[in-house]
Amino acid sequence: MRAGTGSKQSVCAVIVTYHPTVKMIEIVPAVLAQVQALVVIDNGSSAEELAPLRMSSRTLGFQLIENGDNFGIAEGLNRGVQWAKGQGYPWIILFDQDSLLPSDFMEQMFAAWQSHPHRDKVGSIHPRYLDPETGEEGIVPRENDGSPILPMTSGTLMPAWIFERVGWFASDFFIDLVDWDFSFRIRAAGFVVADAKGATLLHAPGKPAKATFLGHTFLQSNHSALRRYYISRNRIVFFRKYLRSFPGWVAAGAYAQLKETIVCLLVEENRGRKLRNILLATWDALSGRMGKREGL
Repeated sequence: MRAGTGSKQSVCAVIVTYHPTVKMIEIVPAVLAQVQALVVIDNGSSAEELAPLRMSSRTLGFQLIENGDNFGIAEGLNRGVQWAKGQGYPWIILFDQDSLLPSDFMEQMFAAWQSHPHRDKVGSIHPRYLDPETGEEGIVPRENDGSPILPMTSGTLMPAWIFERVGWFASDFFIDLVDWDFSFRIRAAGFVVADAKGATLLHAPGKPAKATFLGHTFLQSNHSALRRYYISRNRIVFFRKYLRSFPGWVAAGAYAQLKETIVCLLVEENRGRKLRNILLATWDALSGRMGKREGL
């Protein structure tokens, strides 16, 4: 067992990879320095892409699970969590394959848990995010107590028992909104989503850009047509699922989704294919077709 320096707690980190780059291998030592174990779950990368992972798993000492196909982020996370729970780790932290953590990251995460007035009910703890290129803090909607309403996966610290209370990540979502859904299930079950103000994760928010249309400036997300399908489908399912439990948050999220979709169809590239996928996503969401969608 590795003696992590960031905390006295016993933590297993979980990273799901999909076509990982050399940069992913470079962040592994920083992760291993602060946790007691790491499990990497690969979702169908090529043999060439897997070769560095296989070598570093032996030299650096982490567990590598090769799925052989792309089973989606949710199922990848589930398999990693199941491995960590099977090894007896009481805490699990999730990272994206390109996130960078400062040397005091885990210490700050557990400090937030230790100081929380209801720490026995904390189901997840979330850091702040800084864009590694701009240094700007990522905008995450927050509740009055500072807890993130729509958190991101990377940097999420959870006690292993939360999965026995609220279930696994939603594999039928495949990708996108997996983190939102899990967070809302934590809240709906009466547990707490906590904020770690002192913990900062360097995490790129994607490739948003500003665009001008008819004299108005918009922020475009620039998601691919494939991602636009899953985002659109899963948001509809998500909004319908939690409308009664969290009507205010769902109304705000639905309004934001509408604006984002309009901007996408007005100014982004490949609008025809994106419109087709949005319509297909709407049909699938309303008809209950979930999971991985072929032909996108």
